Amino acid sequence: MEPTFVHLHNHSEYSILDGCLKVKDLVGAAYEQNMPAVALTDHGNIFGAVQFFKQAKDRGVKPILGCEVYVAPESRFDKRPGGADDVHHYHLILLVKDETGYRNICQLITQSYLEGFYYRPRIDKELLASHAGGLIGLSACLKGEVAVWLGRGLPEKAEEAAREYAAMFGPGDFFIELMDHGLDEQKAVNPQLVAVARKLDLPLVATNDIHFARREDAESQDVLVCIQTNRKISDPDRLKFSTDQFYFKSAAEMAELFRDTPDAVENTGKIAARCTFDFPTKSYNLPTFAPPDGKDIREYFEEVAWEGFRARMSSRLPDVEGGGASHTMGEYEDRMKREIKLIETMGFEGYFLIVWDLLKTARAKGIPVGPGRGSAAGSLLAYALEITEIDPIEYDLLFERFLNPERISLPDIDMDFCGRRRQEMIEYVTRKYGQDNVCQIITFGTMAARGAIRDVGRVLEVPLPEVDRIAKMIPFAVDATIAEALKSVPELRALRDRNSKIAQLLAIAQKIEGQVRHPSIHAAGIVITPKPLVEFLPLYQSVKGEVTTQFPMGDVEALGLLKMDLLGLRNLTVIDDAIELIRKETSLVIDINRLPLDDALTFDVFKAGNTDGVFQFESPGMKDLLRRFRPEEFRDLIALNALYRPGPLKSGMTDESIHRRNHPERIAYELAELEPILKETRGIIIYQEQVMRIATDLAGFTLAGADLLRKAMGKKDRETMKAQKQKFVQGAKKKGIPSAKADKIFEQIKEFAEYGFNKSHSAAYAFLAYQTAYLKAHYPVHFLAALLTSEAERGATPQVVKYIGECHEMGIQTLPPDINKSEFRFTVEGGDIRFGLAAVKGIGQAAVEELVAARKRAGGFRSPFDLFREHDTKVLNRKAVESLIKAGTFDSLGWKRSQCYHMLDRMIEFGHEVQRAQAARQKSLFGSGGVEPPEIPHEVRDMREWDESHVLSYEMDALGLYITGHPLAQHKDRVRKLVSHLIEELDPERDFDKDVRLAGIIGSLKPLKTKKDERMATFVLEDLTGKIEVVSFPESFAKSGTYLREGQLVWIKGKFMGEEDNRRISLTQAMPLVEAFEKQAKRVVVRIFLPGLEEATLAELKTILDGYEGKCPVVFELETPHSYRVVAQSAEVQKVTPSEDLIKKIEALLGEKSVSVDY
Repeated sequence: MEPTFVHLHNHSEYSILDGCLKVKDLVGAAYEQNMPAVALTDHGNIFGAVQFFKQAKDRGVKPILGCEVYVAPESRFDKRPGGADDVHHYHLILLVKDETGYRNICQLITQSYLEGFYYRPRIDKELLASHAGGLIGLSACLKGEVAVWLGRGLPEKAEEAAREYAAMFGPGDFFIELMDHGLDEQKAVNPQLVAVARKLDLPLVATNDIHFARREDAESQDVLVCIQTNRKISDPDRLKFSTDQFYFKSAAEMAELFRDTPDAVENTGKIAARCTFDFPTKSYNLPTFAPPDGKDIREYFEEVAWEGFRARMSSRLPDVEGGGASHTMGEYEDRMKREIKLIETMGFEGYFLIVWDLLKTARAKGIPVGPGRGSAAGSLLAYALEITEIDPIEYDLLFERFLNPERISLPDIDMDFCGRRRQEMIEYVTRKYGQDNVCQIITFGTMAARGAIRDVGRVLEVPLPEVDRIAKMIPFAVDATIAEALKSVPELRALRDRNSKIAQLLAIAQKIEGQVRHPSIHAAGIVITPKPLVEFLPLYQSVKGEVTTQFPMGDVEALGLLKMDLLGLRNLTVIDDAIELIRKETSLVIDINRLPLDDALTFDVFKAGNTDGVFQFESPGMKDLLRRFRPEEFRDLIALNALYRPGPLKSGMTDESIHRRNHPERIAYELAELEPILKETRGIIIYQEQVMRIATDLAGFTLAGADLLRKAMGKKDRETMKAQKQKFVQGAKKKGIPSAKADKIFEQIKEFAEYGFNKSHSAAYAFLAYQTAYLKAHYPVHFLAALLTSEAERGATPQVVKYIGECHEMGIQTLPPDINKSEFRFTVEGGDIRFGLAAVKGIGQAAVEELVAARKRAGGFRSPFDLFREHDTKVLNRKAVESLIKAGTFDSLGWKRSQCYHMLDRMIEFGHEVQRAQAARQKSLFGSGGVEPPEIPHEVRDMREWDESHVLSYEMDALGLYITGHPLAQHKDRVRKLVSHLIEELDPERDFDKDVRLAGIIGSLKPLKTKKDERMATFVLEDLTGKIEVVSFPESFAKSGTYLREGQLVWIKGKFMGEEDNRRISLTQAMPLVEAFEKQAKRVVVRIFLPGLEEATLAELKTILDGYEGKCPVVFELETPHSYRVVAQSAEVQKVTPSEDLIKKIEALLGEKSVSVDY
């Protein structure tokens, strides 16, 4: 009979880039080995605890929570560097016995980050002694304190340490840990550990310090450590495990290893039996909302709710009384009463008051708030409390899609705030509910398939171009896996089968893909608790000092804690800035939430696909959909938001919707009863709410029951679906619908439900999209100025370039930055947009505020020296002033940029003299008179401006873009014909892995070398619409490297790789733009207006063409007075070289636009 053994020292992927073992695989190994229990003891954290418990219990394996903590040699506050032999920390295993132990481990781990972090999160013995209750201690590995002293030949110190630990824990709760991985150090120390245990009467325990599931996974774990330490597998002195024995061994293997100490094996089962902790079953731990004046919370909730309801309804009263409303006041009141009753039954009054209070406070502070998002838009109560701005009855949004009374779960209301001021709201929540009770939530970055391939390739030293080629074979999808790619991409499979190195790379990458790579902060989530957080979970602190929970969002919710998403949305900032610019210029105050939703100009913006800067409607694919669909009402926008997703697009649902819009005769309903539900979407089920309506109206489901049906369809649970179908058919039969017809309708619902979208969410986002489009339609200058500020503030230069291009297309001039006129943000100036100093590199908001204040004090600057007379040189430093000069901000003072730059040192010295004089005046009773700027030397007065290439180059340095002109501007029309895309037109989905042709100017060129000493390079290509990174691997660099120079205008061909924010081109070919104009040309077309044409003109044309003989066919388009056009060829001149000179000469002879080149 196999002995009972439980693994108590195990590292998962949450021992980040050290453990090569996913939590589910740890549980799976214990299950397959028929072990009754298994522990999770990650390094310094319990990140995976909640999911570990769930997965273990699902498999019938008892979960034991633990942690391998780091113990400081002395005080945790002692963080002095020591010598080479000094120990910064010892290892110690802690296992949780009960709830007391859980609370204590939360305290210990939290303090290890907040107080003891030095190389690692450390506790000390003082802290451990006060929080050892409910915990079992194991002496850990060779880095445990007892083993360290024995390894140094100091058994007395080892015994002293063992006694100390034993005294901290309860009787029989400290164990001497034995491991045997075949290491020489273990062979030397293990007998001594046994001797210490026997001498001090301490129990033994056998463990295996598991880091991977199977022995053959040792290679993957080795690679993982290399990724963590940024080393190559061939590095001789790298950190590595010197054996492959750290795997999940069977009970028999462990019994054999420790046959001389059978009690060490037996004790694992005894320890497991004593560890009875479990996370509490679902209960809610909501923060307490304190109503004013000692009111009862329910009483106050109803008071606030009905007050908000009356305010909302007062604006609808004229429509209701005049008969213009589609719903009666009675419908609204009944719905409101029903929602209030359901929320009170669920006990969520406090939750709604917390959210209401947050949003009310934001509005009181003037912080822009979003119109709502997600299923909360289906609640009339949320609408009444101004949590959302969408009337759910008007748009047929369902409360049960938000909260289901038959399956109660905590509401989830996400809140959008102005991105610039989100932090103020987090600070408010922290003040209101207590510093110790509010925290941001952790999230974990994982190794996606492509990232895993690149990481492993680097460690195995596979040449970079080859790694890049393999990574690009993985389909571009969020959930793409290597296994799926090997099935669906024959080229990748063939490469693996014929190349052992690639096979090794893919095998290892497959094992580590999906593993945790690093912790970070969730973009929006915060948790609020009624008591200090550490009483519910441990906290983590990053190296930047940011404190978060140790459990991710789903696990926080599983513990019944209140999670809230406070999102910073830049679109709200743009709207607010635009409204403020409009108010300043026109005195008009726009109420953005009270816009007419049938504005023709706004829908013209959507119909034309002119939606750059419009929330959620900016992508090239969406613009194309808008032009085809041509929306005419707000409901169309809701539908488009739902239709522009991968499911509907791939299934053909989106195209069918457009066809039915253009051909109403295609609209058909299986039953007349379906028409009121599906009329809005032309007979197609687009929304989840429609699925619910069909279930209630046709089959007699309750709305709550219909929501359960919707969820079952989403999960594709066969057994549940079978029962739901039976219920649907029977319910329909009771309403007189034949079983066969009901069966068919159910199957149709099931098919569409796979792609159905939450209408509430779509409606809320459509509302925000409409607001941005309205501003763009009616106040384009103000809107674009706000948009440019938003992009400049976040340093998104390519987007600034894109929107400046749009300004030019709309006839809006973007005025250059000006020392006397520019503010920090982009501003409106007489119908044009003045550059904001936010766009100038090297000058922050504080420096700009100092500059603007100095300008006010001076009454405007008349000379660059005036700036130095007024400003604080500590805030506005030399680098900042250099950037201002390069950006041309002093141009309006009559100074050339070259002059300012030459005089900069004298200006700075003048500023110092002014400050010294001011200091002297403060010390002296009598002032010493003003300091005057120095004389300008004659050579500076006569100095010429930098040549155009220098001016543009410095503008690029200071602004990341050109404003005086663009080197590509003069070639704009020819470039459009020469390229397949402008940079802004590249679509990550449509164009991914496709060959594209672009043209632009090279910047940020970085020559590189591979490990094989092959030359390659990266650079940024910029055209008139944006920028993109280009990589030239050795093969393309060998062919085109001579053309790759900073400032060079080039034409390139390459593959587009659209990985999220890491868009780039893999170069295959490049040539100078002028050369491309000639070599890529298909034909030259010369337009000749026949009336009045003289023989001499034709003779001169022939002479010009003869001078540019080449390989490109030339044709003549002859135009008559009645606009008849004839295309002809000449027997005498058939082919030319289409150079810039040729075009200029022909246009000088025949007029502008008289010649064009086809590519």
